Amino acid sequence: MPKLPGLSGLGLIKILERKGYVQMRSKGSHVRLYPPEFSPSLKKVTVPLHKRLKIGTLVSIMKDAGLTIHDLA
Repeated sequence: MPKLPGLSGLGLIKILERKGYVQMRSKGSHVRLYPPEFSPSLKKVTVPLHKRLKIGTLVSIMKDAGLTIHDLA
């Protein structure tokens, strides 16, 4: 299995927006994104605006958003 890249919160937000997610609100250092319409299997995600996301946080967001490691490249 390939290693996960080190991503910032803003970098992950850009990837999610390419997949159709939309920023709905921002509070403090967290941004809430909603999935594209007609995607019942995808969940809303909250991304912290950190310089580098922890691996566990990144994996959790990837599962909720249906992302694969190839989507991060």
